[in-house]
Formats: sequence, structure tokens, C-alpha cells
Amino acid sequence: MALSNGAVNLSSKLARFDEYWAPRTVARFNDHDVMVVKVKGEFVWHHHDDTDDFFLVLAGQLTIRLRDREVELGPGELFVVPAGAEHQPYAVDEAEVLLIEPTGTPNTGDPTTAVRRVEI
Repeated sequence: MALSNGAVNLSSKLARFDEYWAPRTVARFNDHDVMVVKVKGEFVWHHHDDTDDFFLVLAGQLTIRLRDREVELGPGELFVVPAGAEHQPYAVDEAEVLLIEPTGTPNTGDPTTAVRRVEI
């Protein structure tokens, strides 16, 4: 499915799926994917050698665990994990998050364990 050339309604895109930790690409710019994801529980500890990791919380609460601290995020707050930093996103309850990554970046940092990118 081709991405829309019009305005993107993030709420309607998020309403189209229920799976956790399975980002959906909703737009692209400058060789980057703009994605929405629903999260709950723990994701795997991972890192991205060559790119930062951008998280913007749309709804709920998200914790980004780093080896030396935790960063707590609520709606409207964002955090950028520096390239190479090991991290683990975590949410006690469901949260909705916007992600921006270079197109093709594996969400686990490892292409063999990453989820397949889906466009909606």
C-alpha cells in the first residue's frame, strides 16, 4: 500500500491495529520513516550502531531504560537515544508513540530479529 500524499491523522492510523511493539510507517521524509506504535510491557534491550532513536509519546507513559538511568516520558514529551546507547523501552500500561528512524533501521538493532515494516 502506498503512503498517502495528504494529511496523516495519527489517531486513525493507531486505531487500525492492536499489536504491541509492531511499528507502522505512516509517512516518509528525507529517507526516514515516521511510524506509530502501541507499546505495553518490556521491549528487548538493544542499540543502533549508526543512528539515534527518536521517541515522542502521544498517549500514556513510556520509560526508556538506559544502562545508567531511566527517562520517564508522558504525552507530548520526546527523548532521543544517542546512536550506540543500549536501551529498553518499557510501558506499564498501553502507550502510543511516534518514532522516526532512517528507512530500513531494524527496530531491535538486529535485522534477524526485527519486525517487518508495515505501511498504513
